[in-house]
Amino acid sequence: MFAVTRLRATGDDGEELAGAVAALLDALGGRAGFLGGEVGRSTEDPTLWALLTRWDGVGSYRRALSAAEVKIAGAPVWVHALDEPGVYVAD
Repeated sequence: MFAVTRLRATGDDGEELAGAVAALLDALGGRAGFLGGEVGRSTEDPTLWALLTRWDGVGSYRRALSAAEVKIAGAPVWVHALDEPGVYVAD
C-alpha cells in the first residue's frame, strides 16, 4: 500500500518543510513495514508538495504513525498537510 500526503508551504516555510520531511523519513525508516518514501514539489504550483510513502500493509502504516518518535518528527510536517484522503491499496 502507499500513502500520499499533499502539503502546502509558502515562502521560507518550503525550505523548513523540506528539512522536516527528511527528519520524518528518517524516523519512518526505523519502523517495521516501511518500504520507502520520497517528497516532491509541484512543477505547476511551487507551494504544493507531495510526500509518498510505501508500506507492506495498512497495519504497519498505522503502527508507525502511532510511534512517539514518528509523532515528534511528523509534527512540523503535518501542520502543512491538506485535509484529504491519502492512503491507497495497490491492485
